[in-house]
Amino acid sequence: MGLKEKTCKSCRQKFAPSRPMQSACSPACAIAIAERKREKQAQQRAAEKRRETRQQIESMKGIPELIHDAQTACNAYVRVRDDGKPCISCGTLLSREGVGGGFDAGHFRSRGAAPHLRFHEHNVAGQCKRCNRHMAGNVSAMRTGLIWRYGLEAVESLENDNSTHKWTRDELKAIKAEYIRKRKEIEA
Repeated sequence: MGLKEKTCKSCRQKFAPSRPMQSACSPACAIAIAERKREKQAQQRAAEKRRETRQQIESMKGIPELIHDAQTACNAYVRVRDDGKPCISCGTLLSREGVGGGFDAGHFRSRGAAPHLRFHEHNVAGQCKRCNRHMAGNVSAMRTGLIWRYGLEAVESLENDNSTHKWTRDELKAIKAEYIRKRKEIEA
């Protein structure tokens, strides 16, 4: 009783195997299969090495770098969330298109004055570059826009929040991951 006909894993031709575990029709095809397997293993080792390197770099980051990473993720989320909405201060229609992303993620209470509110979603809103950069945030108009969007009570809560907060590594990593997840949900 002969062995059942198989398809060569290299050239995809039908062949009659001479051994039960044979997967190639010829020595040349067997060599090609082995080379592909070695290449795949080398790619897996390289990917693992890159993963380890990224983890080492991440573990060496200090609090300032982690704050920067979390702020970047937060701002990217705000830009996606507020795309197509009016500027919180002047009402100009916001679009992500354009040089530098089209618009900024402006803070009602600045990151320097209230660092504990830098990731608070009611404190950060899409703002045209003119208002954010050239008019120092256009805070009085931004306050009006925030009241319209979130209500007077939420804005007064932001204004009266003078607590302090010391960020931990785990908190900052969680904040970054959360904003990346939220941004991907909106973009999907």
